[in-house]
Amino acid sequence: MAPQKYPVAQNPLLLRFHRLMDAFAKSDDERDFYLDKVEGFILYADLDKGQKELDDLQLEIKDHGNRYFMLPKMTFYETKKFMEGFVNEKVYDIDTKEKLLDIITAKEARENFLEFIYDHLTELEKWQQYYVERMRIRIIEWLRQQQIQFVFEEDLDLPRITVEKVKAHLFDAKVGKDVTQARDALSTKAKTYYSSEALNPRPKRGRPPKQQAKVEVEPQLTGDMYTTVPQDCRMFLYLPDITSATSVTFSTKFDTEAQFLASLKGSSRAKVDTKLEALSQRLESLRQISSRLTGMDEIIGEREGRLMKAVAKEEEKGEEKRGIMDVVKGFLPRRKEKKEMPETKPEAKKVTPIQVKKKK
Repeated sequence: MAPQKYPVAQNPLLLRFHRLMDAFAKSDDERDFYLDKVEGFILYADLDKGQKELDDLQLEIKDHGNRYFMLPKMTFYETKKFMEGFVNEKVYDIDTKEKLLDIITAKEARENFLEFIYDHLTELEKWQQYYVERMRIRIIEWLRQQQIQFVFEEDLDLPRITVEKVKAHLFDAKVGKDVTQARDALSTKAKTYYSSEALNPRPKRGRPPKQQAKVEVEPQLTGDMYTTVPQDCRMFLYLPDITSATSVTFSTKFDTEAQFLASLKGSSRAKVDTKLEALSQRLESLRQISSRLTGMDEIIGEREGRLMKAVAKEEEKGEEKRGIMDVVKGFLPRRKEKKEMPETKPEAKKVTPIQVKKKK
């Protein structure tokens, strides 16, 4: 069979990292995911569909095997490596580390591991960050093996309208100036994923930046625009709307984090809710104190400003008075200065000596 010819994209494929991350986590022996190399869409062979539809999908993938790449399966060894790496690198409490290592070696390690992590909020944020970093390296490594030129849409700083134009004119050779400039930026960005630092990220050297309040901003993702999806594949398009990596769960039994939280045991869930409520109350009290301090600062600032103005006015009046008095003194006759008389000491009185009569 002659190789099939497909339209050629004029720029690197725009892929959703969070969507790929979710597909990688769910890919197992019972679920197959495929990535299209022409436009970058994902297919999910959902077994809940009809048998005829599944047969048509498999026939399409078989006839166009050079177009679709099956996502790798998350084996037990790989998931265990994820959990052990987190415990050894990020968990510092000895008791917590021992407990997690025991969970990893027992049955249903993946679900029990997550349940324990969600029951200890101090470890939850560290786990989510670690999981995203390791999964990002895993996905980039696989895409490089398939020699796909790509850019994660979550990493772009381009305006939303420009990204939509790039998607709409993916296969057009002649485009406007703004799309041409965007394509150049995408090509430059795509090279960074093939650098050594992409698989071995290193912390930046030098003086650490000043600590500032972290503002979480949801990425402005554009809508999906696919024009070459075969008819037999359209119902198998995998298009979950995931805007945050924390929404992607490590669990194999539950599709979303909300479903996993709902499945937690009553005691564990109660602890999580209690801790979250306590944290929210503390944050609310801190906000109230901060607002009060801000109000007091404004009042004190206004009073200080008024006081400074009053003092300045008084000083101006005093200087004006002193200036007028200096002018008036220039015209007034000077007072005669009294001559100081030299101090004279009173003369000492002379005492007449008493004469004593001589005895005859």
